[in-house]
Amino acid sequence: MKNALLASVSFVLLIAGSAMADQQQFPAKLAGQAILPANTMVPAPADAPEFLKHSGKFTTPDRKRTEALGTVPGKDGARVTDLKLPFDGQPIQGFSGIKTMEDGTFWTLSDNGFGSKANSSDAMLFLHQVKFDWATGKVEVAKNLFLSDPDKKAPFPIVLEGAEKRYLTGADFDIESIQPVADGFWIGEEFGPYILKFDTEGKLTDVVSTVVNGKPVLSPDNPTLSVPANPVAKMPAFNLKRSGGFEGLAMSKDGSKLYGLLEGPLFQDDGKVETVDGRTAIRIVEFDTAAKNWTGRSWLYPLEEKGIAIGDFNMLDDTTALVIERDNGAGSKDKACADPKQPKADCFEAPAELKRIYKIEFNDANANGAVRKIGYIDLLDIKDPENKKKAGTKDGVYDMPFVTIENVDRVDATHIVVGNDNNLPFSAGRAVDKADDNEFSLLEVGELLNAK
Repeated sequence: MKNALLASVSFVLLIAGSAMADQQQFPAKLAGQAILPANTMVPAPADAPEFLKHSGKFTTPDRKRTEALGTVPGKDGARVTDLKLPFDGQPIQGFSGIKTMEDGTFWTLSDNGFGSKANSSDAMLFLHQVKFDWATGKVEVAKNLFLSDPDKKAPFPIVLEGAEKRYLTGADFDIESIQPVADGFWIGEEFGPYILKFDTEGKLTDVVSTVVNGKPVLSPDNPTLSVPANPVAKMPAFNLKRSGGFEGLAMSKDGSKLYGLLEGPLFQDDGKVETVDGRTAIRIVEFDTAAKNWTGRSWLYPLEEKGIAIGDFNMLDDTTALVIERDNGAGSKDKACADPKQPKADCFEAPAELKRIYKIEFNDANANGAVRKIGYIDLLDIKDPENKKKAGTKDGVYDMPFVTIENVDRVDATHIVVGNDNNLPFSAGRAVDKADDNEFSLLEVGELLNAK
């Protein structure tokens, strides 16, 4: 038994040591870019309650109701952006997951709304079918699919519990990742975190809680948690930071498995996070789509030294996948604040340093161990020799200096699509004083896709 245990420990250490080794940077070239302007709004559906006709009414720091349109400045830290809340309509923004379709369109989704459960009760949850014209740089929104819960599948009261049409909002779920299937959509969610299933009309059919190693995974926004009435009573336990749920959701090529990738690490009983080779690691958890349950298998994804989160996750084949990894910075270093401890309105407090797309490998051999990081491209250094970019300031280079880049999928044998989440109107990484647009880029990365 002792020898078997030592062998098992050695195998785990070997995986841990190799997970971070042999990384190689591969080149990326811009093949096209399409931009959806930040201030892109759509009316709420005709049958939606009056409450949803305007959005962003609770976005002041104290969440005080504000009905007057365009009176609350959007801010990225000390910097004021050019858009103000509340909005007339629902914004098409915050793209947080993408999937390439055979007909040349893409499915994507807007996340919970304005950044938190507390301020997003009037932000509708919806999916988008989009088309990109790489030649003209235009994004066409072919379809908006608003999500609802008419059959009361959510196991807790939703914001519009008593409404005739039970549309879902950003105070109910924080949807972050998407996998379209023949009968609807699988969605990765952060508040629970949950795996959600919607039919082709956007109706909620399933809500599945998350379990890892037999233990529930709970964020502080999980609706089953409540603060005790007595100040000296024990607080409810949770093992995931806010906004640490399923930022990535990939699907096996045969559709039998989903792989949910948490944005943040799980906290163990001793209060420490999971690690691989001394680096913080986050979980990939396997889900059986037929049984609608967790298989018990998982993998650890080790973050880089400056990495703090992932942005999206899609399979390439049975054992390899693409993952966006990022730091929490935004903006270019040439406009950095002289003193990061004294942020100002005309400079970037913490410029972007690590924005990458990794190719990883995980399979039966390293189940319950660490994934292998094969190599990466640098999203701050994309070659643009033909001047394809529609945005950006560097000659011959396209960069994505956004705090959150949350969309990646393969388009064909040599190209991928990448897009930012612009956190409207709170992110300004392209310019110090302008809300980021929704930028989608077609990148030629054949060497990365073929890397072994």
